[in-house]
Amino acid sequence: MKEKLKAFSFLAPALLIYIIIIVFPGIYSVVLSLFEWNGVAEKRFVGLANYVKLFTNDDIFRIALKNNVIWIVLTVCITVVLALILALVLNGKFTGRIVYRSIFYFPYMLSWIVIGIIWKWMYNPNFGMINTFLGAVGLDSLKGSYLSNPKIALYCIFAAALWQGLGQPMLYFLAGLQTMSSDVLEAARIDGAGKINLFIRIIVPMLKETFVIVLATQIIASMKVYDIIYVMTDSGPANSTQTLATYMYNQTFSYNNLGMGSTVATIMVIIMMFIIVPYVIFSTKED
Repeated sequence: MKEKLKAFSFLAPALLIYIIIIVFPGIYSVVLSLFEWNGVAEKRFVGLANYVKLFTNDDIFRIALKNNVIWIVLTVCITVVLALILALVLNGKFTGRIVYRSIFYFPYMLSWIVIGIIWKWMYNPNFGMINTFLGAVGLDSLKGSYLSNPKIALYCIFAAALWQGLGQPMLYFLAGLQTMSSDVLEAARIDGAGKINLFIRIIVPMLKETFVIVLATQIIASMKVYDIIYVMTDSGPANSTQTLATYMYNQTFSYNNLGMGSTVATIMVIIMMFIIVPYVIFSTKED
């Protein structure tokens, strides 16, 4: 008992900070989602009315939810796949590979705000780099106001996010590849495994734990995407780039609707739990 109390005394400060900063605000946010409150007047208990309103009578929320789903799909299908390909290439032995690793990882070191400003200037319809380049190569028909087009604005922002976010999963995959036993790979090659079979039957299964980390972090980041959208379009045009995070911010701070903002935040957490928890349990299950 004395040893247990001693161990707990060392853990207690960190546990206390975690409860104060993470657990208590999270519980309070869930409770607040059951109220209608503008942050000043007296709270009015409405039960699950905020949730019902979001799913049945809020078109902007449905747009935000759809955009988050699109962002997650694009992240899994494009960001993760490209990161894996880059890791496989940069894991090879060739001159300058350390430099190339640094080049691809460097954008991840920049903040979302900086990335948003850079790409907003690049997309500028009058003097942006993209339209200038298209004009220089004779593709004037492709020039346009990309961020002002509701049909493609979200995908244009994702392109900027892809450039910034590719470095992190690439580094995870690279670390996973470098921990593989070269003897196993060499034995597979001796047994006649081609590059495709080697990748599908050996490399991918051995990267199982890495895939868990990469997909979990990427899906969570996709659910929380806010900064770059705020800088590049501020959820416009016509709410076409609205996400759950931006809508939560708008409800809470722009419209002073703390109850509805807390409801959106709670829904975000629930969605992430329904996606991440089963995936992690299934992926880490012993064969």
